[in-house]
Amino acid sequence: MSAPEPYPSPRSLARAFASFQEAAVSLESSYAQLQTEIAALRRELQERNLDLAQSLQENERIRDYLARILEALPCGVLVIDGDGRVRIENAAAQRLLGVAPEMTALQVPERVRCATPGCEQPWPEEGWKGGCDLAVTRALLPGSNGSREDSVLILRDVSDEKRLEREREAARRVQALAEMSMLLAHEIRNPLASLELFAGLLAEATAGQPEPRRWVDHLQAGLRALGATVNNVLQYHHQAPLQLAPVNLRGLLQEIVEFLSPLARQRGMSVEVAECHDAVFLQADSHRLRQVFLNLLLNSLRVMPEGGAVRITGRLAPEGSGGRIEILIQDQGPGIDPEKLPRIFEPGYSTHPGSPGLGLAVSKKIVEQHGGRISVCSIPGQGTTFRLEFPAAGGAQ
Repeated sequence: MSAPEPYPSPRSLARAFASFQEAAVSLESSYAQLQTEIAALRRELQERNLDLAQSLQENERIRDYLARILEALPCGVLVIDGDGRVRIENAAAQRLLGVAPEMTALQVPERVRCATPGCEQPWPEEGWKGGCDLAVTRALLPGSNGSREDSVLILRDVSDEKRLEREREAARRVQALAEMSMLLAHEIRNPLASLELFAGLLAEATAGQPEPRRWVDHLQAGLRALGATVNNVLQYHHQAPLQLAPVNLRGLLQEIVEFLSPLARQRGMSVEVAECHDAVFLQADSHRLRQVFLNLLLNSLRVMPEGGAVRITGRLAPEGSGGRIEILIQDQGPGIDPEKLPRIFEPGYSTHPGSPGLGLAVSKKIVEQHGGRISVCSIPGQGTTFRLEFPAAGGAQ
């Protein structure tokens, strides 16, 4: 048998223990360093998680804010992806297209989906279920990683714009017509005054000659009706300031009756001032007021049958009316249908073919300029009564 190995020497054991102790210290130091690094990583991860949570909250807040902006927009917004799916829609788009929420691309009209990119285009459909005029703008968003383009569609209700444009065009036409009417009225009025003068001379020259006088009466009647129409055009389209002065009401009414007598005789009718006190005065523009009475009396003469009469009354209004002057013009015509009464003072409205429909509108305007008011009472088959009221002091508004 071989001899057993001798035990390690104390020195060897000491060295081994020293090496073990150094390794333990080194491991302990490495572990402590690792713990420190893990703690630092944990803190960094916590900070990053906090930043990420804050970023997600901010993104959610921005997304909610943008969604509220999108819903509040007056125009419709649609986003259709390259696969034909509606990705974004707002309430205005649903309303303008007349579809329910969560619409599909098939519910979007093809002319809207395929509008030419880059410019606003009117949608040519008429009478569609949305019930308004639309303009469509389409923009393209390039897809990522080679995917197909998305379409962004902006829909606008342009009904008000079209209506305003129509109104502006109508106003331009009315203005052009007014200017032309004024020009023609001025051009007609001067030779018309000369014709009336010569007709008056003819009337004097044919006094006592029944047949020629009848012809002159026809001529004067036509000239005076034409003159009233010309004056209505001028009064309606051009209102100069009132030239106020004391006007004797009875004298003015008698002058107008005499002026219209040829027309009344021509049609076998009569016009009379039945009642009017000599002391009744108005503070008024006599030329404008004359036009009012001419218009009302001419209307009566146009509609009455042969043998009809017009009765004019001028008086102080009953007590309690504030000291106003009341004038009644009563005819024996066919009356006015109740459904037409509310419109008779509208410019351009007439129940007589060929009439411009300005006489009553001009009369109402002139009466109101003098601080007065005009009303009408009519019974079909029994005639019509126009009632005018003016301040006794004649103050114009």
